[in-house]
Amino acid sequence: MFLPVIMAGGAGSRLWPLSRQLNPKQFLPLVDAELSLLQSTIKRLEGLDHDMPILICNEQHRFLAAEQLRQLEMEEARILLEPVGRNTAPAIALAALQATASGNDPILLVLAADHLIQDTKAFHTSVSQALVLAEAGKLVTFAIVPTHPEIGFGYLERGKALEQGGHVVSQFVEKPDLATAQGYLNSGQYFWNGGMFMFRASRYLQELERFAPDILNACRAAFEGAQQDMHFIRVDAQAFGACPEKSIDYAVMERTSDAVMVLLDAGWSDVGSWSALWDTADKDADGNVLKGDVLTERTSSSYIHATHRLVATIGVDDLVVIETKDAVLVAHKGDVQDVKKIVDQLKNCKRPEYANHREVYRPWGVYDSIDNGPRYQVKRITVNPGAKLSVQMHHHRAEHWIVVSGTARVTNGEKNYLVTENQSTYIPVGQVHALENPGVIPLELIEVQSGTYLGEDDIVRFEDIYGRS
Repeated sequence: MFLPVIMAGGAGSRLWPLSRQLNPKQFLPLVDAELSLLQSTIKRLEGLDHDMPILICNEQHRFLAAEQLRQLEMEEARILLEPVGRNTAPAIALAALQATASGNDPILLVLAADHLIQDTKAFHTSVSQALVLAEAGKLVTFAIVPTHPEIGFGYLERGKALEQGGHVVSQFVEKPDLATAQGYLNSGQYFWNGGMFMFRASRYLQELERFAPDILNACRAAFEGAQQDMHFIRVDAQAFGACPEKSIDYAVMERTSDAVMVLLDAGWSDVGSWSALWDTADKDADGNVLKGDVLTERTSSSYIHATHRLVATIGVDDLVVIETKDAVLVAHKGDVQDVKKIVDQLKNCKRPEYANHREVYRPWGVYDSIDNGPRYQVKRITVNPGAKLSVQMHHHRAEHWIVVSGTARVTNGEKNYLVTENQSTYIPVGQVHALENPGVIPLELIEVQSGTYLGEDDIVRFEDIYGRS
């Protein structure tokens, strides 16, 4: 029996324009058409004897995480919120403190939410081997059997074999140059550092106290000030913000004498770039990976993903073409690591495309900004059954709501009434209002905003069932 700890932080900026700051790659169905990478990580545990997972994610992603757990019927899973990112050592410390808070001392299996593992059976075998070592007090890291010389990963050097299975970690090695990586591959003694771990919660806390007490003290202070909020556990933001930023490798694994490794040969990928997705996906006769409505002519070795319209290519090879509602990326497959530079440009220019899609997810549903211009904006809004938008008002805009399907319960000043399909209502500037779906099917409506300022920050909330200020 073990307790999965799934780290779901990170922005996945190298997979822009699909992955964005407020909807990053771990929450996207990039490999499986039905499941996000996070959901696939959880489903991969089926068949192993484990407790309900602890999920660690950014404050901004809390409702995405809760909804994806709900879809898997895992509402009881605990979600730890990081008010700021402080790398893996503090994140795992919070999980270990949460795991031991009730007096238990479980073995933790620490996984990244955004990795691909194609051979589930081999993964289960490696986890079972690691469990034996973790029960013996070892701190286990999973060593990925390399398939090519990779300069983007750190490496683990294999040391002496252990009686219980696995090997001692001889050393952790930084990302090498290409010649060194080729030498590592040829030697058969070096493996990719996949960032997955297994150990007893108390052993990790003991080693953290020994080697990085400043991290542990900050995390303890943050956890002591934690509060339960719906599905979420909110740690003290000020205390956690004072925590040093350090990875588990630097803080503990490279310094402990009990670091051991178990080999994992299971079709692993960190899904770190568009070329990595091309590497792992099934290809057609021309070596192309085609997603969505795509037509090709004399096109080879390319990754083409269309989300909302037809994409056609002629006479090209080794390209990545990604189409979304509000952006198109075209890049040579060998240059996709530089996608992050485009994201940095967008961020520096304060363009919304770096953070949000045209479709924006909220705890009550989703809205799609389908048109806008001077003094107006049009949105298509979907409100989940039983969900309710906050009681709010706007200083600068009026709103017209037209119900497309379902039934809306509207609060409009002192009035409360239902609006059904093909009916509409009007919310004047400055009017306190709310929108709720009392039905059992999604509520679809068109919202037409008009006014001098239409920004999302023109919202004064008076009451919100999701705890937003």
